[in-house]
Amino acid sequence: MGLSLDRVESRNSTTLIGERFRVQTIEHVLASLYALGVTGAVLEVDADEMPIMDGSARRFVRAIEEAGTEALGGDIPFLRIDRTLTVEEKDAWVRLEPLAAEGPAVLDYTIVYDHPAIGTARLALPLTPEVFASEIAPARTFGFLRDVEALHARSLALGASLDNTIALDESGVVNPPLRYPDEFVRHKLLDLTGDLALLGRPFLGRATAFRAGHRLHLEAVKALLELGGHPT
Repeated sequence: MGLSLDRVESRNSTTLIGERFRVQTIEHVLASLYALGVTGAVLEVDADEMPIMDGSARRFVRAIEEAGTEALGGDIPFLRIDRTLTVEEKDAWVRLEPLAAEGPAVLDYTIVYDHPAIGTARLALPLTPEVFASEIAPARTFGFLRDVEALHARSLALGASLDNTIALDESGVVNPPLRYPDEFVRHKLLDLTGDLALLGRPFLGRATAFRAGHRLHLEAVKALLELGGHPT
């Protein structure tokens, strides 16, 4: 499941660009494929953005589970992180480093928002199919009402609604309830998983992000691929 990173761009979402197409918001479906161990798939879309569904990856996970997978034979190469790599910008950063002990990859995310409904939240989870399906995939995207006009001007979030986005005004959540008390940081783990899928193969390591976003995720992926890592 490899993608050419010179054809990927990231701002508020991750976009795949080809000679005759441009598909936005691919991170949720890529995260689902990646976390569930799907290394080969054909996706057909008839629009320039993946469907937002309910704002999470839950329906993508269900679709993969219902369709089932088929073993193609041969070993799947992993990318083992054997040295620490950090990309940063101002007070935001992403660090990829070796695991302290054998086991699945670990995702660790901290968000900091000056908003009463979010504040500072941190969550670290192992990236296994079971954990992804139950603890990460159902977390929905979120956005601030004050940003809607600016996003629409850039042709972003055109399909967003109170049915598929956690909306926040200046004082709190406009459309409760949340699926988890810390749903905001869980959704960041979902986005990070989708962007790590751009590595093209499973990785063994710890990915820690602090106040990051799609652009820094992508910069970390690029830096790791340029550095090499250790295939195993």
